[in-house]
Amino acid sequence: MRILKVTQSYYPFLEKGGPAVKVPAIVRALRQRNHRVTVLTADWGVRTTKVGPEAPVRGPWGWQSDENGIEVVYLRGLARYRALSVNPSVFGFCRERLDEFDLVHIYGLYDLLGPAVAYFCRRRGIPYVVEPMGMFRPIVRNLWLKRLYHFLFGQMMLGGAQRLIATAEQERKELGEGGIPYAKVIVRRNGVEVPAQLPPAGTFRRQWGIPTEARVVLFLGRLVSKKGPEVILEAFAGWRDQAGNMQPALLVFAGPAERDGYRQRLEASASRLGLEGKAVFTGPLYGDAKWAAYRDADVFVLPSQNENFGNSAAEAVACGTPVIVTDRCGIAPLIDQRAGLVVPYDRGALQEGLAQLLDEETLRQRLRAGCTEVARALNWEEPLAVMETLYAELAGKRMQK
Repeated sequence: MRILKVTQSYYPFLEKGGPAVKVPAIVRALRQRNHRVTVLTADWGVRTTKVGPEAPVRGPWGWQSDENGIEVVYLRGLARYRALSVNPSVFGFCRERLDEFDLVHIYGLYDLLGPAVAYFCRRRGIPYVVEPMGMFRPIVRNLWLKRLYHFLFGQMMLGGAQRLIATAEQERKELGEGGIPYAKVIVRRNGVEVPAQLPPAGTFRRQWGIPTEARVVLFLGRLVSKKGPEVILEAFAGWRDQAGNMQPALLVFAGPAERDGYRQRLEASASRLGLEGKAVFTGPLYGDAKWAAYRDADVFVLPSQNENFGNSAAEAVACGTPVIVTDRCGIAPLIDQRAGLVVPYDRGALQEGLAQLLDEETLRQRLRAGCTEVARALNWEEPLAVMETLYAELAGKRMQK
């Protein structure tokens, strides 16, 4: 099949969040299964980044690369606002090339690429699926703008999609409650792609001067309120007070920060809570640095208000690190009491979970051992099979018309 993937952000722009990691993993796997895949995305500076395509070439719509048989088109941008860009060249691409594809897969909401491509798909009878990636229900920041987006673009794009993909039953329920027919929603979990060889144990600790005997609690993700970093900060401070500061421990925040001063507010809160030197902000970690952090952590925490899946928790489990996630994370049922703990989105509950994993060696070792089995069940084989079946069904219907 010939498949077009549409995503606002793609590799190498890892600071943009989940799609830049998840979509390339899916694309590589589909290419290995002999599908022809093109990625249509926004250009956030591909010619100036230090990683990514070595020699992109200028094309009619922007910069293009073709690595290992995967074509990526980075559309020229006219304007940008936060994670949103305006890319008029999407219209030229759709007019000239959209008919080449058997189907289109659109990732995410609150951008302009998806609605533009969906419009042309509807006009030309090309089937498309939309994967909201946990964005369907507006819960934090710019709520009125997100509701306006749904009114102007989202309802039409989602209504015209042949299927929507949810990554967990939690997200499927949200879509249904928002008016999407349940029969239209396919549940397909995310997978985890682990390097063939992980960095040696102790790499992260040596780099950051962390003693071997110190407990490390890791939060890895974008520093945004939705993911609850302030909740883990308060819970960690509460656990230290409860433990009487007898046990050496560090709370590590690893991830990019928005330009809204949120990291500075977290640092001020850490100082107010008496965590000078006990809360470490590393900034974003990618590649080996990210995997080294997972491997050296004693506990990984994802205290999100809402998380359609929780890729970072899956990656931590793949490194053998027990996790704590809130019951608002789609991955929660897959790891509960097997590779980690599931707690309510509540400071006290999170503090109690930390106490269990940090103070109870037997429990921590049992969950660490369980990570191996859970990680095997989190590979991409099953999700890819679900997608291939769906793609074949939709492409077949188009051929019959």
